[in-house]
Amino acid sequence: MAQPDARSEVLAPAPWVEERGAKIRITAVRTFLTAPHGCPHLIVRVETNEPGLYGLGCASDPQRTLAVRSVLDDYLAPMLVGRDPDDIDDIHRLLLNSAYWRGGSLTGNALGGVDVALWDLKAKRLGAPLYSLFGGRVRAFAEAYTHVDGADAAEIADLVTAARERGYRHVRIQAAVPGSDTYGTKAAGATDARALRTRSVPWDSAAYVRTVPGVLTGVRERVGDGVELLHDVHERLDPRQARDFLRRVEDAGLYFVEDLLAPEDASHFAGLRATSPVPLAVGELFSDVGQFLPLLDGPAIDFARIRVPTLGGLTPARKLAAYCELRGVRLAPHGPADVSPVAQAATLALDISSHAFGVQEAAVFRPAVHEVFPGTITARDGGLVPYETPGHGVDFDEAAARRYPVPEPLEHDRWALLRNTDGSVQRP
Repeated sequence: MAQPDARSEVLAPAPWVEERGAKIRITAVRTFLTAPHGCPHLIVRVETNEPGLYGLGCASDPQRTLAVRSVLDDYLAPMLVGRDPDDIDDIHRLLLNSAYWRGGSLTGNALGGVDVALWDLKAKRLGAPLYSLFGGRVRAFAEAYTHVDGADAAEIADLVTAARERGYRHVRIQAAVPGSDTYGTKAAGATDARALRTRSVPWDSAAYVRTVPGVLTGVRERVGDGVELLHDVHERLDPRQARDFLRRVEDAGLYFVEDLLAPEDASHFAGLRATSPVPLAVGELFSDVGQFLPLLDGPAIDFARIRVPTLGGLTPARKLAAYCELRGVRLAPHGPADVSPVAQAATLALDISSHAFGVQEAAVFRPAVHEVFPGTITARDGGLVPYETPGHGVDFDEAAARRYPVPEPLEHDRWALLRNTDGSVQRP
């Protein structure tokens, strides 16, 4: 936990701070690692000289957690101590530029943790819920989607029906491909689980394209049109396979297909959207709002899958949301369990205040998460509702957090290691 010396010299001070006679100052930036859901969460706490006033942010990057913590503790925290926390946009730009080589997920997540904490702190100072700082509500709740997976259309359809009975109107469905490492599905038994753990099960893209569209269509035939169905390809197809996949899933009536292509192949999205009616969603891997701009100018996508921590926090995410609204593109923010309840609550403040919002991914957290993060928001009747209390409304229990240490590197993040049937490395 980094606790920089409060007497540290303020570098590049804002000239107006002294002029306005501001008394509040940042005294420490502390970081915490915890894993109550199994995946590592990196929490940022920005403290001030006003007793009891602090802000909480999330810098969780489950693949490079310790590197992000170093960026926070060794570089950003010393630059923050002594500053007035009120000028969030100014601080964001100063910290972003301080690395000189701007961008990347490490800087994005570290900066995102600080940025959300500053917004939380500001809302608490003003005695207002976080969303009110963004112009107030434009909707009563944020529509949410949950996840189900299975071996065939009948099994998945039953799970969709059960999710619908719990109030969800949007459900992401993932189908297993026998003998293939299929994203979003569970191991069939102990042997498969061991093989998945060592990452020795290959990915078979040809089998996926042959098998999954039929399953998705079969689910739609069984559940009817009363529920929105989503599917995540997880960047595992090349442009030729992507065209074939879209052709085969047209009858499934999908709300969107997520990450049909990897970010490296993003230039192909315009052509895919021009030739297929299936809505496209992409963006959870983007660490800079500039990566979205070519896709929004067409637009070449229908949904922006923003990940608030990785984009650098709410400051850039709000600007992107405004541009999405102008271009007619909806937000579908990333929100699985590796996005902590702190980040989920911050993202919800954006969802509830933006006309561009479409649907929010909603994690179902283990009971231990609620213990570590008092106030964790849970979906009710298929929607998420923000708190009316000051800030984003989620707190952090340090004592409880220490009971759930993070896994060693390469324990959780080994899932991203993947090979094709011919032995070549595959994007995860």
